[in-house]
Amino acid sequence: MKEFEYLKPDSIKKTISILSQFGEKAQILNGGTDLIVEMRDKIIQPEYLVDIKAIPQLNRITYNKQDGLNIGATVTLNEISNSKVVQTHYPILVKACKTVGSYQVRNRATLAGNICNASPAADTAPPLLVLEAKVNIIGPTGEKIVPINQFFTGVKKNILKKGEIVTSITIPPIKGKWVGVYLKQGRKKEVDLATVGVAVVCIRDEVRIALGAVAPVPVRAFKTEELLKGKTIDESLLEKAGRSALTEVSPISDVRSSQEYREEIIKVLVRRAILQAKGGHIL
Repeated sequence: MKEFEYLKPDSIKKTISILSQFGEKAQILNGGTDLIVEMRDKIIQPEYLVDIKAIPQLNRITYNKQDGLNIGATVTLNEISNSKVVQTHYPILVKACKTVGSYQVRNRATLAGNICNASPAADTAPPLLVLEAKVNIIGPTGEKIVPINQFFTGVKKNILKKGEIVTSITIPPIKGKWVGVYLKQGRKKEVDLATVGVAVVCIRDEVRIALGAVAPVPVRAFKTEELLKGKTIDESLLEKAGRSALTEVSPISDVRSSQEYREEIIKVLVRRAILQAKGGHIL
């Protein structure tokens, strides 16, 4: 591992100043679960590591009925999973957080880090997509709020510009009764990246669907959602939904799976997640 300078600013303002000064030579250290591995393997070799964990306002979970849930950038996945507020109002996010790595990894890994890493297989991305989360960003030119479906731009790429950092993720409140389901298929049951991940949220006659690990970025399946809108769910419609979802993604063959296997699993998980969210039984 190449030598680097370790910096630990205690404010967002100082962090932005450091990142603006050093540009691509600097990397944010949050959980570090991906960053340290990439540094060890010499995939990236930053000259400066900017540890943001000492910034108090980034380590908060807040909720109210008007604005919904706000999760600070340095809140860990285990802190989210253990939060009574998140368990009560957004259980689908708890489920997704618990599928990331091991318990030890989740003691370090963060929700902000999981999306900033921008892996197509990020487990928290599909639930955030169906929950219509927003990413709160601050940089040299001020603050901005970006819908999560506009945040990812490619494999390991996002919209963050020089000097910008994610400060929190906001999930709006959902009115009325709803059910959310996240299903993940991997090579093994525990501590593995998703071969396919599917999130479904059902709110009355609305069905939202998102998929991970099947395209360069996590995908919201808007066409498939439109196909299902306001319709009675039956076997014929579930089969159509699975086929429709395939047209919205571009699965590939890699070390974890063949393209053909992913295509079959997409259809299976989309059907299964919709049935579970609608309170049905897996046939």
